[in-house]
Amino acid sequence: MTYDPEHIQHPQDPNPDSTEQHISQAAFTEPGRAPGEPTVSGDDAHRTPGSELFSPGDRDKLTTLLQQALSTFVESPRQAVEEADHAFDTAATQLADALAERRRTLRAHWQGRDGTEPQTEELRLALRGYRESMERLLRI
Repeated sequence: MTYDPEHIQHPQDPNPDSTEQHISQAAFTEPGRAPGEPTVSGDDAHRTPGSELFSPGDRDKLTTLLQQALSTFVESPRQAVEEADHAFDTAATQLADALAERRRTLRAHWQGRDGTEPQTEELRLALRGYRESMERLLRI
């Protein structure tokens, strides 16, 4: 007996509209995303160079601040919470600064070009940068 994939019996889909939904979703392409281009996922594969919100050094410092706060809770709960508040405030300030810089970088790619209109590809890349940044921001 040989295997013939054309004659395999597939179970009947209980929802006949699911095939249409799958096809229509597969055909949908977001602005700024080429057909077949993956969405931003939890991994770092789609991040552009320099798109980190915190440098590794800043991330380590913030982690250390939080760990110090957590480790002092038993001996001094109020001090621990104050240290955690300071760590959070520092992280929020650095995040706001990083987002402002990211916005400046994105705008520079499509604005302020001596009155010339950017090319469609430049606009597509700018839109892609905005989309990736927003998706990352919304995952926070």
